Amino acid sequence: MGYAEKRGDYWRGRYKIEQGKYGTVRDDYGDTLRFRTKREAERAANDEEAKVRAGRRRDPAQSQTTFGQFVRRWYAVQDLAASTLQNYKRHIEEHLLPTFEHSIIADLTATDVAAWEKEERALGYAESSIKTWRATLHLILADAVDEGLRDANPATRRRGRGKRAGRSRNRGPEKAVTNPLGILLLAERAALLSGRDDEFVAVVLMGYTGMRWGELVGLESQYVRPSGLRVEWQLYELDTGEFHRCPPKDDSHRTLDLPVWLFELVSGHITRTQPKPCKCHGIKYVFRGYGAANGAPQRPGPKLSDVARRAGVSVGTTSAVLNNSGAVRDVTRAKVDAAVAELGYIRGGGSSGELAAHWRRNSFTTWLFRPAATGWYAKKAPQEARPVPVLADPWPGVPVRGRNATGRADSCWLPIAPRLTPHGLRHTHKTVMVELGIPPKLMDERMGHEDGSIQARYSHVTSDMRQRLVMGLTDQWAAALTARREMAPGSPVATLDRLLRAQG
Repeated sequence: MGYAEKRGDYWRGRYKIEQGKYGTVRDDYGDTLRFRTKREAERAANDEEAKVRAGRRRDPAQSQTTFGQFVRRWYAVQDLAASTLQNYKRHIEEHLLPTFEHSIIADLTATDVAAWEKEERALGYAESSIKTWRATLHLILADAVDEGLRDANPATRRRGRGKRAGRSRNRGPEKAVTNPLGILLLAERAALLSGRDDEFVAVVLMGYTGMRWGELVGLESQYVRPSGLRVEWQLYELDTGEFHRCPPKDDSHRTLDLPVWLFELVSGHITRTQPKPCKCHGIKYVFRGYGAANGAPQRPGPKLSDVARRAGVSVGTTSAVLNNSGAVRDVTRAKVDAAVAELGYIRGGGSSGELAAHWRRNSFTTWLFRPAATGWYAKKAPQEARPVPVLADPWPGVPVRGRNATGRADSCWLPIAPRLTPHGLRHTHKTVMVELGIPPKLMDERMGHEDGSIQARYSHVTSDMRQRLVMGLTDQWAAALTARREMAPGSPVATLDRLLRAQG
């Protein structure tokens, strides 16, 4: 007998086609019929099943529906996280529809899928990306099978087929990591590139907690507590430019144990910046964006180099004064302050002072993190890749900006970790915990992972484990500060400068 299936605010009829296979009641165009009541759906399903038994049923969808028609219906009924829907949409529109849109879905073969995969590979796409797109195609066609449009899924990969040497193609290059000193040096450079201390605190926090990027951007000030940092939400950047506030990946809500020094670093940042509710969510976030907000008017006026020329000092020294570095003599500081007052200089990169509410992953990586890690700005039309021009004094060098920046610079940065990405700091934190001998149970909890093995079920996190982790991270931070102080006793980054002088 046929049966009715509840689908949101309507019922659909389902009927048996053959052993283990069921179809859905559809109209002459192949669209699912939506019934207002359960009884109507059951009656229609029974009628269709009777046609199957009598050998009189002809489903027009099986012979007429194209992949494009089905996938649009399929996408419209998905009830998934906004991030997942965005990824599916990108896979479908950019990689599946160009090849399969006008193909009759019932006629697709495994050969067609293999040919598509080979073409994608020839275009130079990464093997891991092609694997992801094929998985999406498999999911779509599996639902087509469930709806009776096909007898089998042509995207199913048969085991033991294909090139033997190709089995390792899914294994990408090893993820780049760094060490505690590398984290500190990266954080310092990122702050120098942005001209503020926010990025210093953020990079250190990522390196010593293993937070995901969305969790860092979505960190609310109310969840920074002496007892630990609570990961309750993340901000996911959609293709539209909007930030979607949603639970962390895989609902990995957790509390991260913070060493005292790290809590003081983050809470001091909050006290200094006094976060205000953002316009998009009305929530106070720990970190704000870098650069002017979209649509913010540009403000003409003097630049940092103008202040330096008026004061008769270098741009690096001027930046050190504005960052409240104690490494500058009082006489020099007075000259810079006087030049600032005379010119009416206001910090903010020439914008109206309205900063973007949140970091954007691409701009953060392109203009702050990657230059800090490699010492080079990436290729960005019309400019080619180029070293970050810096003034050598004070160490480690203050980036030079504006016209003829390269000509005015007298040094550049050496790379710290050439292949490191922001996500690589998460790998770094896991590696550091392995070096410290932290039990796997606590590592999984901190990373937001879940181990479903029997061993994990019978192991538990204790306060001694947490204390050992906190002490280990504290010792590594102290060693990193010591190593940094041996390179130079001060820093143009005010927060780091205070830490270095306090240690001395």
